Amino acid sequence: MKLQLEKYIEQKKEWPHEGYHIMAQYNEEKIVVYQSYRPAIGHFAAKNQYFGGAFSLDRMSWIKPNFLWMMFRNGWGTKVGQEVVLAIHLKRKAFESYLQNAVYSSFRPELYDSYDAWQADVQRSNVRLQWDPDHNPNGGKLQRRAIQIGLRKEYIASYAKDDIIEIEDISEFVKEQYEFVTSNTLENLMTPKEKPLVFDDEKLNQYLMLE
Repeated sequence: MKLQLEKYIEQKKEWPHEGYHIMAQYNEEKIVVYQSYRPAIGHFAAKNQYFGGAFSLDRMSWIKPNFLWMMFRNGWGTKVGQEVVLAIHLKRKAFESYLQNAVYSSFRPELYDSYDAWQADVQRSNVRLQWDPDHNPNGGKLQRRAIQIGLRKEYIASYAKDDIIEIEDISEFVKEQYEFVTSNTLENLMTPKEKPLVFDDEKLNQYLMLE
């Protein structure tokens, strides 16, 4: 596995407790995002290193750079249709481009003159941006916000193949770590090493409300 891992209890000490933060594993070239799929889609992607086969390019697909946020949404890979957990090593420039073209999925009056202006922007854009409460390993809601990004049309087509560096099937790792969650032995829990991401583009940081 290519992911860098560290004990959850050690990382937790360094993570921000509140505010808007893109928690992720990244470097100058790439960033890791997570998705969960049914076996037909997940196994194809891991084997072929791109999304194809039963994967649909005609619907919006959501990516999450925060591991524990993904685990909350997929129930640590136990939810039906989300059994195969993928770590997608994505070109960082592509990820930043998504956000530079993203429109918030809910109306923010400080950004628009009217609700109709926001709706027009939503119709124009093929990237959605959403902040939701982050969660701890047991599913408890946190004050910190976690980001997810929805892609469709030309962005999902690019994401599915051209923007990917590598796809890892981490389902077994997730299953092993979930045992520490269910047994309440979080001192043994290992998670991908993550830290807050901010961009050189200060205008983008402000738009995303990054702190």
